[in-house]
Amino acid sequence: MRSTPFDPHEFASRVGTWLSAGGPEGDVVLSCRARLARNVAGYAFGTRLDEKPARELSARVRALVEAQPMDGQETVWVDLTRASDLERMLLRERHLVSRELAPVEERRPSPPGRAVAFARGETALVMVGEEDHLRLCAIASGFDLERAFERVRTLDVALEQELEYAVDERFGYLTACPTNVGTGLRASVMVHLAALGLVRGELEKVFHAAQRTGLTVRGQYGEGSRASGDLYQISNQVTLGRTESELVGDLIALVPDVVAFERRLRALLLAERRRELEDRVHHALGVLCNTGQITTDVALGHLSTVRLGVALGLVSDFTLEELNVLSVQMQRAHVQALSGPEPGTALVDAPQRDRLRGGMLAQFFARRDP
Repeated sequence: MRSTPFDPHEFASRVGTWLSAGGPEGDVVLSCRARLARNVAGYAFGTRLDEKPARELSARVRALVEAQPMDGQETVWVDLTRASDLERMLLRERHLVSRELAPVEERRPSPPGRAVAFARGETALVMVGEEDHLRLCAIASGFDLERAFERVRTLDVALEQELEYAVDERFGYLTACPTNVGTGLRASVMVHLAALGLVRGELEKVFHAAQRTGLTVRGQYGEGSRASGDLYQISNQVTLGRTESELVGDLIALVPDVVAFERRLRALLLAERRRELEDRVHHALGVLCNTGQITTDVALGHLSTVRLGVALGLVSDFTLEELNVLSVQMQRAHVQALSGPEPGTALVDAPQRDRLRGGMLAQFFARRDP
C-alpha cells in the first residue's frame, strides 16, 4: 500500500491558500518565502548519516509535526522514498520540495528518511533529509515577508523545544554548507517583472542593485534555475554575521523600489507604446485560446504577457489570482494529474503533456468575451 496521503488528481485540483489569495502589491509580487536550515545534534550531517539514524530522525520529526499542526492546519506527511515520479514533480511544482530532495526519473533508490510535511494550506512546511536534516519554510501571499518569517519562526521555536539543534556559540546554527551557517535563513520574494523584461537594460539595473545590497536574483525555482514567464526570486546571499531581522530588513528595503520601478515602466510603456502592448496581449491570448499543444516555457511567456495586460487594465476577463493558479496547474505534472482521476505514476512524454497543456489553456481562455 502506498504511504503518500494525497491523491494526485485531488492535490492538483486545489492550490495553496497563499497562491490563490491576493496579497499586498499582488500585481508585481506573487509571494514571499522564509526558509531556515537546521541540523539536529547527535546525528551525522548530510551524506554521512547512515540509514538507521536517518529513519529514526525522520520518525521523530513526523511525530512532532503531527502532534503540533503547522500554522494551525492539518499536517500532510509524504514519505518521499515511496513517492512516485508524478507525486514528486507535483510537490516540486508547488514549491513544497526542492529538486535535491525529490529528484525524478532516477533509477537509484532514494536515501532513507527523506520526507516532507506541510500544512494543508501550504503556508508552512518541513523538508526532512535534504542537504541539512531539516529545512523549515513558510510562504505568504504578495509582499508580506514579515508574515512568512513569523510563520517559520513559530515553527522553528516549536521544534527546537523538542529537538536539540546543532549550534555553535561563535558561528550560530551549523549547516552542511558553509553558506548557510549562522542564522540559516534564506528569505526570498517572487516578483513578476514583465515590463522590465521587455527592456533588458532596465532589468539588469535590478540585478546590480540587488548585488550591491548583498541580495541575488534567480529564476522562480531558486538557485540553478532560469527565469520563465518573467518570474524572478530576489533573496539574501549571506547568513553569517547578520541577524535574521537584518536579513529580512534588506529585502523589505529593496523590494518596494523594484516594485515601483516595474510599475513606472509599465505606466511608461502604456503611455508611449499602448498599441504595441495591446497587440502583444491579444496575440498571447490568441495563441493560448487556439493552441493544440504548447511547451511550458512558451505558455509561461504568453501567460506573463496576459498577466501584464490584466494588471494594466487591458484585459478584464480574468483575475491575477486565477492566472497565478493557472501558472502552476499548467506545468508538467499538474497537467497530467488533472487529465483524469487515475493519471498514473510515471511522467508522460513531452508531446503528450504539451497536448494536455494546450487543451487546458484553450478551455480556460475560451471564457474570454469576443
